[in-house]
Amino acid sequence: MAQRDYYETLGLKKGATPDEIKKAYRKLAIKHHPDKNPGNKEAEERFKEINEAYAVLSDPEKRGQYDQFGATGFHQRYSQEDIFRGFNVDDLFKDTGFDAGDIFSRIFGGFQGQGGYGGFRGGRRKGEDLSMELHVSFREAFTGCERRVAFMRGNRREELSVKVPAGVETGARLRIQGKGGAGAGGGPAGDLYLEVKVGSDPLFAREGDDLIVERQVSFTEASLGTSLEVPTLDGNRRIKVPAGIQPGTKIRLKGFGFPHLGGTGRGDCYVRVGVQVPEQLTGEQRRLLEELAKKGL
Repeated sequence: MAQRDYYETLGLKKGATPDEIKKAYRKLAIKHHPDKNPGNKEAEERFKEINEAYAVLSDPEKRGQYDQFGATGFHQRYSQEDIFRGFNVDDLFKDTGFDAGDIFSRIFGGFQGQGGYGGFRGGRRKGEDLSMELHVSFREAFTGCERRVAFMRGNRREELSVKVPAGVETGARLRIQGKGGAGAGGGPAGDLYLEVKVGSDPLFAREGDDLIVERQVSFTEASLGTSLEVPTLDGNRRIKVPAGIQPGTKIRLKGFGFPHLGGTGRGDCYVRVGVQVPEQLTGEQRRLLEELAKKGL
């Protein structure tokens, strides 16, 4: 099921200020609070959605990740526990007219810790989360791939197939729900987190979803202009190098970068042009350059 946009959940636009986010949350929290809507399951679900949206958008780091990677990419990095970690219930509800009390432990099944979310109360405890590294090549990160992963769960070896989304980068966390340690007291199993490590490429450097490729031209080509055949991850492309190009100038190939993780479109590929200065000159080359120097070049 598609994840609802957090801004939409609070009735806001993406560029909303922290104060606008807080005001929208309070208004909706009061309207859909379970104490005001006893027995209303729809209101309770909306209340959960509202709190999850606020837990993300009120935290600068989480909001930044959400804005950058979108809903899909964000939820590959953050579990439900991560989302609510540090969520201060008392502070958020002190002006709403309701006593927070144990409302969150009631509607979220006991998922509440000191000062907000972050752990479990009572005998039901979620199992330990497991983590391991998942290495993929540069090209696999570009196209996406499916990998077979083996891991130890307790004393038992397990295997599963994992889909690695196109556009993934080093540091991304792929969450496999329920594949961690066993829960206690009837609590749910933990999750398995795969920490993605993307290999390097001999031709391309990656900056976010953009690619950088280096190419050299001669002094005369830089002065007079030329054309170059350059590599991209979609095959070679020919570009024009304008006359008078300066060393380090980047020429943009729009849409030839990495796919945007969890979104549409792609980054760009930039050809960074260097000017190759010959280490040795023939007698004729030196004579010609000296003539050019006399003319002010």
